Amino acid sequence: MQKRVLGTRGLEVSAIGFGCMGLNFGYGPATDRKEAIALIRAAVQMGVTFFDTAEVYGPFTNEVVVGEALEPFRDQVVIATKFGFDCEGGKQGGLSSRPDHIRAVVEASLKRLRTDRIDLVQFHWWDYSIPGAIEAAGWLAELQREGKIDRIGGTNFDTPHAAELTAAGIDLVSMQIQYSLLDARPEHGMVDFCRANNVRLLCYGTVAGGFLSDRWLGVAEPRPPFENRSLTKYKLIIDDFGGWDLFQELLHTLRAIADRHATDIASVASRAMLDRPMVAAVIVGARNRAHLAHNVGITSFALTEADHTEIGKVLARRQGPHGDTFALERDRNGRHGSIMKYNLNQVA
Repeated sequence: MQKRVLGTRGLEVSAIGFGCMGLNFGYGPATDRKEAIALIRAAVQMGVTFFDTAEVYGPFTNEVVVGEALEPFRDQVVIATKFGFDCEGGKQGGLSSRPDHIRAVVEASLKRLRTDRIDLVQFHWWDYSIPGAIEAAGWLAELQREGKIDRIGGTNFDTPHAAELTAAGIDLVSMQIQYSLLDARPEHGMVDFCRANNVRLLCYGTVAGGFLSDRWLGVAEPRPPFENRSLTKYKLIIDDFGGWDLFQELLHTLRAIADRHATDIASVASRAMLDRPMVAAVIVGARNRAHLAHNVGITSFALTEADHTEIGKVLARRQGPHGDTFALERDRNGRHGSIMKYNLNQVA
């Protein structure tokens, strides 16, 4: 397993991060608790040291499962959770910069994760019309000085607001964003910001909810309703990318590359993102051990310059999506934002 470093103080993470949200939310029936714990521990045995959860992957159960699973390996792993949702009592009442609230949320995460220090708190302020983001980040920095938080990162900030955080003195080591061969919005400013400020990217959505896989090669364009919200979300990205025909050309190109490396489309798609500038890790989920072993194999091969050139020829014809990171999703009245679920503690 390849390792990458976040920030100047050297927080080392595996290049493959285990995204824990799918274990009990959003992608069908929840994984059995014992099976989820066993799967997380199997990931450790396979070399994964980076685990991504959140206080809103719930309702309030994901951190609990992650904490129990990783307690025996606490000195071997990096646990990343998130802050930025006012979820006191399981309800999202709006963003808050109150210091008492911020302390309570972080301390609740510490308790659920069975640790006295969160390795990486990823700050998310999804509504910029609500004031207080800089103040909230400042209180996270205070908890960092107290030793309750080791490093601070961001989640889904656009470039100007990320720059505001660093200008305010927040030492960001990472930014978790949606980034894939289909969705190059981080290249519209965020990558340059990260390069200038030594911030590393943690990428989710590298297989676009499963669309970037052999399952969809040569398949007729699907029509809604889709089997889960993730497919609905990423089908919109495909539409913006250039439509189903261009998407199929990309899949055929990835399949040819996969043949040369004895692997599959999904692995090539994620491997390509690991080669992008400032990317430290791709965050992938797994529902069983076979899926987990497959994901861990993403780092077992290297793409050639010729491989990247072939991919680039298709990407040169993409039409979108446009704008900065998460801007489309933040517009609650737009095609992308209207389907977003901002309160993940509400299961229904």
